[in-house]
This record gives sequence, C-alpha cells and structure tokens, in this order.
Amino acid sequence: MKASDVRTKTVDELIDEVAKLKKEQFNLRFQKATGQLENTARVRIVRRDIARLQTILREKRGQTA
Repeated sequence: MKASDVRTKTVDELIDEVAKLKKEQFNLRFQKATGQLENTARVRIVRRDIARLQTILREKRGQTA
C-alpha cells in the first residue's frame, strides 16, 4: 500500500481500511500463536500499513479542523 494511493481516499474510507487491517492483524496474531502462520512477514506489513493509514488520517483530520 502506497501513501500516494491512500491520500486519495476519504476519511471514512480510511477508517474502514484501518478496521479491516486491525481484524487481519488479530487473525495473524492468532495464527502465529497456534503455529499456523505461514507468511510471518505479513505481520510486519500489516502493522506498518495500519501506522501509515493512521498517520494520513491524522493529517486529514488536522486539515479539516
């Protein structure tokens, strides 16, 4: 996920995307705990995507205030 792609989305779309990624993060943590996780790098990617989305969301909320 590129920051330039994320910046074109609305605040509501960003909130939905963060929620989706948090669910995925939970599922990945659960798979890791049970030993079923195959792609361990995905945990890191999802964590960074969440941080990227939250940063851009914070920027957009600051612009509207």
